[in-house]
Amino acid sequence: MKKDVENIWIDLNEELYKFIYSKVKDKEVTKDILQEVFIKIQLKIVQLQQVQKLIPWIYQITRNTIIDYFRSLKIKNISVDDIDIPQEQSEDIAYTKLSTCINQKIDLLSSKHKEAIVLVTFKEYSQKELAKHLKISYSGTKSRVQKARDILKENIINCPNVETDIQGKLIDFDSNNS
Repeated sequence: MKKDVENIWIDLNEELYKFIYSKVKDKEVTKDILQEVFIKIQLKIVQLQQVQKLIPWIYQITRNTIIDYFRSLKIKNISVDDIDIPQEQSEDIAYTKLSTCINQKIDLLSSKHKEAIVLVTFKEYSQKELAKHLKISYSGTKSRVQKARDILKENIINCPNVETDIQGKLIDFDSNNS
């Protein structure tokens, strides 16, 4: 069970942070709400009966936690009804499915390519910082990052639910086929 929550954290942490921040517009409050959401997930995941409803269930917990936060403020000028928290999260779900698909493709990379992609793209290392970290030349780092991007791009383009333009740029993702 603990491993399930860790995997959820890895897959959804950033998406949920962005979702919460878009509603509360405060980084510290967003972090607090995100932490509270994951505590609730950890405590209540045993109650989830249908695994395929995991993402909507998590977003419902998140929406409810955001609403609880605004209620706790007790500011008369803000009504919970005035807060734009849509019940249907089709875009967020589609984005999450695409993110999960990309994360799975990243996991398929060799360890050296995976490390290069993760550190440059998600941890925002510069290629010079990556070269120092890996203890290889700057040109070797550039080659490794480019090769990792090329492999990842090819793996994503080959997905049946991804549509690309002539240059190979992602233009659409059919979340119903993932």
